[in-house]
Amino acid sequence: MSAPGKTERILRVAVWGAALAVWWALYNNLAAVATWVTYSLVGLRKGSHLGAAVEFFVYEVPKVMLLLTLVVFAVGIVRSFFTPERTRRMLAGRREFTGNVLAALLGVVTPFCSCSAVPLFIGFVTTGVPLGVTFSFLISAPMVNEVALVLLFGLFGWKVAAIYLGAGLTVALAAGWIIGRLKLERYVEGWVYEQAAGAAGEADAPMDWAARLAAGRTAVREIVGRVWPYVVAGIAVGAGIHGYVPENFMAEIMGRDAWWSVPLAVLIGVPMYSNAAGIIPVVQALLGKGAALGTVLAFMMSVIGLSLPEAIILRQVLKLPLILLFFGVVAAGIMAVGFLFNALM
Repeated sequence: MSAPGKTERILRVAVWGAALAVWWALYNNLAAVATWVTYSLVGLRKGSHLGAAVEFFVYEVPKVMLLLTLVVFAVGIVRSFFTPERTRRMLAGRREFTGNVLAALLGVVTPFCSCSAVPLFIGFVTTGVPLGVTFSFLISAPMVNEVALVLLFGLFGWKVAAIYLGAGLTVALAAGWIIGRLKLERYVEGWVYEQAAGAAGEADAPMDWAARLAAGRTAVREIVGRVWPYVVAGIAVGAGIHGYVPENFMAEIMGRDAWWSVPLAVLIGVPMYSNAAGIIPVVQALLGKGAALGTVLAFMMSVIGLSLPEAIILRQVLKLPLILLFFGVVAAGIMAVGFLFNALM
């Protein structure tokens, strides 16, 4: 390698390293910035409904957008290594169940909420991964994660945590398998498959790292540029619910004796938007007020596994019948988990 070429490569690495450092610094200081903006700059009162809603919005919008940008950029680079045909050969046919299992397990160790997992879902579809496999990932990524497992382990021991892990994976696998068997690709928006066709042509030719980084930037421009207004709108709805829905109201209707408490908890949880870390204080409060464990788990899984912002974002890539089917299958699985825990615990 010539001296100018080596210098250019070192400079490029330094620039990308600095960009990642800036991203990390911004991401790790969002909570403090949101608190300062809400209560010092705007002057809202701590503990007020409006203050909680505004703080949630100011924190979640940049957090989700930062995650979206990073994940879409990474997916754009990964896509440059694989053609759709190669990916189909790896995960289609007899290997589809294996693909569901691998996608669900990958989702467990992926620290993203449901909205942030959507770009990876788009990346899977555009590289030819079967639709059912992509849904297995989309479900397990927010629903089953290390934060929820640690919480359950600390409160109830390893058996409850293990049952939760198994139940969440079962929901992700079963829902993905059912959706995959129904052959619903016609309900995916056409622009997603147009991207897949374009990606195939690009990936067939050898690419250097400059071209792969350019592919990542293109993915950010096309995908984030398309969905960001829906992200902001969805989080605004979630912020209003987060700030104004009282915990006492939910605790009163989550008792073990009422058979309808589990489906009602899921119905209430779906419009709310949070990740596992954000819902933990609510879960602890509900359990402390006597709510049934299965009902609270169903509520938690519906909040982090099914959300209104997620539906709004998914509407850009999926047609309404498939979104409704996806929510219905997952909600049914979550309710089964809730009834199981209420019966066993």
